[in-house]
Amino acid sequence: MKNHRNSSAPVRIALAHLLALREGQDRVEWGRIRAAQLFAGRRLALFMLGANLIAVAALIVLLSRWIDLVRLGFWGAATAMIAGVAAYRRLRSHRGQDGFASLGDIRVTAYEGLALAAAWSAVPLWLCHLAPVAAAPGTGIILALLMTAAAFTMAPLILATLAFVVGLGGTIAIELAIDGKLPAAGGVTVFSLLLAAICIGRAGSLIALRAAEMALEERDETVSLLLREFEESGADWLWETDAARRVVKANPRFAVACGLDPVSINGMPFLQVLAGPSWQTGDFAPGLRQLSEKLKSRQSFRDLRLPVHVHGEERWWELAASPRFDDRGGFSGFRGVGSDVTEQRSAADKINRMARCDTLTGLPNRLSINETLVRAMVEADKWRGRCAFMMIDLDRFKAVNDTLGHQVGDRLLGRVAERLAQLMGENAMCGRLGGDEFAVVVRDAQDLTLVEQLARQIIETLSRPYEMDQHTLHIGASVGLAVGPRDGNTAETLIRSADLALYQSKDAGGGVFHAYEPRLHAQAEERRVLEQALRKALEKGELHLAYQPVVDAASGSLKGFEALLRWNSAEFGNVSPAKFVPLAEEARLIGPIGDWVLRTACDEAARWPGHIRVAVNVSPEQLHNPHFVTTVASALANSGLPAERLELEVTESVFMHEGLGATKVLERVLELGVRLSLDDFGTGYSSLGYLSRTKFSTIKIDRSFVQGAAKGISEAVAIIHAVVALARSLGMTTTAEGVETEAEQRMVQEFGCSKIQGFFFSRPLVVEEARALAMRGAREAA
Repeated sequence: MKNHRNSSAPVRIALAHLLALREGQDRVEWGRIRAAQLFAGRRLALFMLGANLIAVAALIVLLSRWIDLVRLGFWGAATAMIAGVAAYRRLRSHRGQDGFASLGDIRVTAYEGLALAAAWSAVPLWLCHLAPVAAAPGTGIILALLMTAAAFTMAPLILATLAFVVGLGGTIAIELAIDGKLPAAGGVTVFSLLLAAICIGRAGSLIALRAAEMALEERDETVSLLLREFEESGADWLWETDAARRVVKANPRFAVACGLDPVSINGMPFLQVLAGPSWQTGDFAPGLRQLSEKLKSRQSFRDLRLPVHVHGEERWWELAASPRFDDRGGFSGFRGVGSDVTEQRSAADKINRMARCDTLTGLPNRLSINETLVRAMVEADKWRGRCAFMMIDLDRFKAVNDTLGHQVGDRLLGRVAERLAQLMGENAMCGRLGGDEFAVVVRDAQDLTLVEQLARQIIETLSRPYEMDQHTLHIGASVGLAVGPRDGNTAETLIRSADLALYQSKDAGGGVFHAYEPRLHAQAEERRVLEQALRKALEKGELHLAYQPVVDAASGSLKGFEALLRWNSAEFGNVSPAKFVPLAEEARLIGPIGDWVLRTACDEAARWPGHIRVAVNVSPEQLHNPHFVTTVASALANSGLPAERLELEVTESVFMHEGLGATKVLERVLELGVRLSLDDFGTGYSSLGYLSRTKFSTIKIDRSFVQGAAKGISEAVAIIHAVVALARSLGMTTTAEGVETEAEQRMVQEFGCSKIQGFFFSRPLVVEEARALAMRGAREAA
């Protein structure tokens, strides 16, 4: 069946579908059509039963003169019984015309047709041989009438009818051919095929008619449903005006929707009806003015929305209409339809608010912030003013998330949003960009002093302690500030400028604000180009290690080397580690680079004498990798270096994110037999807690304290004394870094430091020099 619902062309039905040999494309639709076929067969079941019984009776009367009644009775009873069973099966089918029938339900009717064909085939095959030739014409007429009646009346059950007509006609034709009556056999064959073609044609027509009826019924139901909904709904109505734009033939529902009497509304100006109280003041909504223009120009319109006040309540209507013309082509007014779309508009407004609101904090989201910033920049450009954009990033928020969980982190973001919103006046709007990033748009930034004051207030307010679930949480805030159009003439560039300024604030340690400076773009571009070069440095072989000796403070004998990463770029030359190491950490390149450093250092140290150790710096990013322990074990195994000759140096910053499992990773490293050294002690967030939990072998005293003590700074002297005493009490050694003069060397010896490292003894050595020094030291020791 093909597109009968959408086309008025004749329906074409495949013969395989008609004969129930194959399922149609639309199973449900064909199921309904097959149910209609069975229903038609049920209605004609008694008629065909009567036709069979009459034909049986007529044949018995015709042949009773030549054949004994016992034989005729036996055949007649068998045939009547088969016809009765077939009729009973048809009547027993309870499927209505609108039911559903399967392919099997149609196919099984073929057995009924074959059974009847077999019963009636006994006439030419058996009974006609017992009667004289004179009985043949009458017998043939009865059989022909029965076949014709079946072909015309039982066409809906095409499979059963074809089985009967073709089966009986084929039997008669074969019997005549055997008797040598070929012309008669041919005539019967042609007659049977003609009846079969008539049956197929009628069946196809009946099915096509049923399909068309089904489509018409479906359309009628759809139209009825729409009309019923229209009649039952109070939100739709018809309206009509005359050429002077006055209401005529007022629909009662339209009058009720307007809050007016159905009688008095006739003759009122249509615009006055819609304007309501504003008709007198002239304060018309834009939608009403647009409607007025459409009516004046006599143009069709649709989807025109405007507010209407009914009983003091604002409602939103949607109107559509077309102009009317009389028989002579003269304009006679408008006829249209109206709908109350207040609920739809309210839902759309709610969706719009949700699309522009951050669900966690209730603040405007990134989309809303961008829109506000664009409007602020347009206004600033229009009035030759300035606007400002602040990007805010929370300091140490990740540690809260990692240690106390995301639920506490989400609630903390809500508290931050509340504090931030309280700082906003009419001139500023704050929102959440995502994660722990917030933003502020200052619409009028003519007074930059006030803008900077707001930035400081934000940092001070957000940095106050938060009391949550018996926890006192301390976080901070860093702010990047950009002023438009000075720092960017589009919203995108201004946001980029504020982001660069924020980067400077974070780089300075957080808790401050930085305003954008043009040099930041140059630095960002340099950082981007440098990052691209660094990504290829490892595969190009541009990275190498230098080894700085570590000596015994008392004897000056060589104890080991610290492996230091160096980058000799083909494009940038020798790049300072202070420049590229933070870049590698930020770009997440420190992992593969750190693994390479560890393997290379272990391979080289395995060639040194057995008492000389190698120290390798490990970044927090490496310790946050759960596979780091496997990397260490692999480097030791592949190089053959004993675990006790490898010392990993970590900084205090590792323990700022203890929730990430750095301490557990270090414990597993210690289980391998590797030694641990705490680097730059006292320069960061010092805590004695992790010293007691983690078995460090060495504490390294930062060069800033060594140089400060050499200058007589009492604080530096006190710190070195305290560190040495602490290390002794915990069974650790101390290494003084950055010793550059003989005076500094004597000083750290007096302080009691165990080992010394610095330019006074040696600069970092290339691998060949370090190897030679190690061998010389071994010979001297021997």
